[in-house]
Amino acid sequence: MSKIRFTTVRNAGLSLAVLLSVSAAATSPGFAFSAEAQSACSSDAFRLCAGDIPSIPKITACIRRNKSSLSSPCRMVLDKEEGSVSRSNVATTRG
Repeated sequence: MSKIRFTTVRNAGLSLAVLLSVSAAATSPGFAFSAEAQSACSSDAFRLCAGDIPSIPKITACIRRNKSSLSSPCRMVLDKEEGSVSRSNVATTRG
């Protein structure tokens, strides 16, 4: 296989691994990633957490640990989603 084709296949595989990891993390009660977060944070996951792919718990921990280094769109989406989860948990515990 040529070097260019190998690189293309590898990059496609890594992209798929990140998307699957982020998607699977969305089912985790601790930290949910929506389709919006997947779109906004994929490049951050590659940039900051490439060594943790494909481990979902490691990618999730990496994103949390590197929150100050996330791109603005990613941080905004995660802040919005964390706020929704926190409000939801408060409503559930009060209800």
